[in-house]
Amino acid sequence: MTDTFLAESGGFEALRQTLVQAVGRWTRDAQDVQTPIANLGLFRRTAPTQPDYCMVGPSLFIVVQGRKRALFGQEAFTYDIHNFLITSLDLPAMMHIVEADEARPYLGLMLRLDLRVVSEVMLQSGFAAPAGRAGEPGMFLGRTSPALLRALVRLVSLLDEPESIPLLAPLIEREIYYRLIASDQSARLWQVTAADSQVHRIARAVDWIRHNYRQTLRVEELAASVKMSPSTFHQHFKRITAMSPLQYQKWLRLGEARRLMLSENQDVSSSAFAVGYESPSQFSREYGRLFGASPSRDIEELRRIAY
Repeated sequence: MTDTFLAESGGFEALRQTLVQAVGRWTRDAQDVQTPIANLGLFRRTAPTQPDYCMVGPSLFIVVQGRKRALFGQEAFTYDIHNFLITSLDLPAMMHIVEADEARPYLGLMLRLDLRVVSEVMLQSGFAAPAGRAGEPGMFLGRTSPALLRALVRLVSLLDEPESIPLLAPLIEREIYYRLIASDQSARLWQVTAADSQVHRIARAVDWIRHNYRQTLRVEELAASVKMSPSTFHQHFKRITAMSPLQYQKWLRLGEARRLMLSENQDVSSSAFAVGYESPSQFSREYGRLFGASPSRDIEELRRIAY
């Protein structure tokens, strides 16, 4: 039975409703659920939310009910059941729910992508590498197909038979990767996984910054390590991540400091020094510019919302 026939006969909506019921059932008593399937998270919100900063790794995001928006650089990506969102490397973004209420809550899922396995599936698929522009942004939307929804239904259904998860979940995830490779975003995925692509080189640089963000960042040395000139490196880094390398490092430092203050109760100065700042006053200024409030006021507000 073809995807076209399923879509025309109401199959797409039936698949969506199956996911609505499953995600709704597993998130009935919680907003965020990390499932026994290691790469799969489920989400529920009963009202629109304010934009909040977050770091998102290589992932597939599917909204099964409601709508969500991701703000990335100067672009806004609004998506629902008809469009999936992919982030192809670790990216700073602002995300918020734009459509949800008690009667019809926002329901969504996130599947973390193993790019090594994506590359394997791509090579096994037999698809020819499509032409595409180098250095495309690392966040993009694609069209959701019935075939992709069917695979997601099977993956979520495994939560009802946990003994099958170790064997079957990796196989279904590979099918999901195949459906993404066969989608209208095939060229983007080829860019991400091709070892000699600009996106892959920037991903290597991003990985280095993530693991060494406390250190002084020397852009010229980092560019040389991924075999790019400083100017080309800067151009592609900003196009793919929507930030310069130094801005990206700053975002990581401030985000980690926020976590230390919120989750580990560290004070402002200790958090500033822990993430690589030499001046607490500079840290507070940059923190306020990013999060819209001083560190102490921001953490106080986050705790008030949480509790």
